[in-house]
Amino acid sequence: MNFEDRGEGTPVLAVHGWTPDHRLMLGCLEPVFAHRPGYRRLYPDLPAMGKSPAPAEIASSDDMLAAVQDFVDDHIGDEAFLLVGESYGGYLARGLARARREQVLGLALICPIGTAVEHTERHLPPQQILRTDPDLIATLDERTAEQFTDVAVVQSPQTLRRTREEVIAGLDVADTDAMARIRRNWTLTDDPEGGGPFTRPTLILAGRQDHMVGYLDQFALLPHYPRATYAVLDTAGHNLQIEHPDVFDTLIGEWLERAARSGEFSSPS
Repeated sequence: MNFEDRGEGTPVLAVHGWTPDHRLMLGCLEPVFAHRPGYRRLYPDLPAMGKSPAPAEIASSDDMLAAVQDFVDDHIGDEAFLLVGESYGGYLARGLARARREQVLGLALICPIGTAVEHTERHLPPQQILRTDPDLIATLDERTAEQFTDVAVVQSPQTLRRTREEVIAGLDVADTDAMARIRRNWTLTDDPEGGGPFTRPTLILAGRQDHMVGYLDQFALLPHYPRATYAVLDTAGHNLQIEHPDVFDTLIGEWLERAARSGEFSSPS
């Protein structure tokens, strides 16, 4: 898989969601690590997204998870690592945490798919835009306006810029035919929350106005993650990392500190 590799130290694997590419994760996490040395950040493009191809044999979420497993084998090996997943990437990350329970030092989930994988089965709030900017929307071409207003709870020049750079840029290069093939077999065979609980530091972030994955189905994950901080941000949708960057940075930073205090890797100075 195509990927970006930044820094040195404890590996941090960041898995983006469905349709965008690694730029979504790089855009929100690099500011967190700007003043935190000692971490090696790996940002792959999932198959069919970004610059990663999806050959015909990749035809399900099981195959996607297997591709991520291969990526870990090739670029992290047996070294323990931290794991971050967003949306569909959060679903895969939970599957990876189950498969590599002893290797994953901590798990952070950003607006992840919750207990209900299929959209029709999710508990979702109605779509809301709480901070509107009609003058800004009027300056956009029809396609950009549709993509931005479909997800943004906060409309501002700042959220528009980051949505363009970190989200829409990936949408524009996705292999939609390959994604349609994979989408037909979207549920993992092995339930990510099957088996024993994941007992290492965890963070689950959800947007109160996220009409794509919601926040209730994520709350239902908590019994499986006894060391999870669960935060629901108001005035936040599926791109809460863009709409509330300061809160996001603080919560990710606190998760990193909890993982470091666990004593299983050296706390960066």
